[in-house]
Amino acid sequence: MGHAGMAETVVRYLRSVGAPTTAGPVRALPRPELRAVRDDERAPVPAAEFRRVLGNFASGVTVVTAPEDEPGAGPAGFACQSFSSLSLDPPLVVFMVARTSTTWPRIARAGVFCVNVLTADQGELCRAFAVSGADKFAGVAYDGAPVSGSPRLDGAAAWIDCAIHAVHTGGDHLIVVGRVTALGTGPEGGEGREGEPLLFHRGRFGTVAPS
Repeated sequence: MGHAGMAETVVRYLRSVGAPTTAGPVRALPRPELRAVRDDERAPVPAAEFRRVLGNFASGVTVVTAPEDEPGAGPAGFACQSFSSLSLDPPLVVFMVARTSTTWPRIARAGVFCVNVLTADQGELCRAFAVSGADKFAGVAYDGAPVSGSPRLDGAAAWIDCAIHAVHTGGDHLIVVGRVTALGTGPEGGEGREGEPLLFHRGRFGTVAPS
């Protein structure tokens, strides 16, 4: 049913229940009051203690990449541990990025990104992508993800090619939702590198211990 058909159905329903089908001018709702958060409204949790306690949660490590957003700029990328799957239908993933990130605006302009899941032997690669202002792709082997063309790093355990689906605010971070357009393990059609995943726990890299 098109928009016109839906509108006719709504009008018929309103007439059947005796509701008026026309109304006077719609009054705009008052604007919400906007103000800064006062000091006494902040949660009494010191930042250092927040990091210490949350550091007990071990996470995987990824590098989020995007193709160049303007000619000659080169690709963009940053190390990210705040990544997760979000939805199966539709296939959605999510990552968080600091509002102060200088890489995020480039990813936003590109409108697409690729999440590269790192293996245990890629700690140095992760450190290179965690540095701000450096040429992060110097000496790094990669090819283009099949849909977005975002860098797909050699040796990554898995890759998830995405288009930006939505962006939400979350305190001093942004919550970026990506719609998955392609994904795989290792190079396209391959099985990826054998090995353990790279983990981050209590401020250090680690690996999965044999059970």
